Amino acid sequence: MAQRYVVQVGEAVLREKCAPVKAFNHELNALLDDMKTTVRAENGAGLAAPQIGVPIRAVVIDVQEGYFELINPEIITVKGEQTGPEGCLSVKGKQGTVTRPNKVKVEYRDRNGKKHKLTAEGFFARAVCHELDHLDGILYTDIAEELYDLPPEE
Repeated sequence: MAQRYVVQVGEAVLREKCAPVKAFNHELNALLDDMKTTVRAENGAGLAAPQIGVPIRAVVIDVQEGYFELINPEIITVKGEQTGPEGCLSVKGKQGTVTRPNKVKVEYRDRNGKKHKLTAEGFFARAVCHELDHLDGILYTDIAEELYDLPPEE
């Protein structure tokens, strides 16, 4: 498990529509392990494969509800609305106000190719929507109601 470089805004891979995962194998498992290491090292809530330069439909989410790996995820239902702050490991130094669904149901595959469904609410739903947007080349800055600079890290 290795920490990977997180691609920053301006890199073309962040704007690509990612390809579906077809091979559930050792390479995918190694990528997911590296993504887990990276998101934790960066203190993020989630990470999509294109954020480490790999344009495939895979995300990891690490929130209070637990750690999740979503391969070829699709949102099948949304409910409610929430507006709040968002940041992104690929957009350092900025934050924005974004409106997202308050509850989402997602179908996805795990690292072995098995199908699952997941219901996420609140911040968890926000993280799911944010990461799935990355798979279609959408950044939160594209949909933010306002953007602002964060104070420099010390």
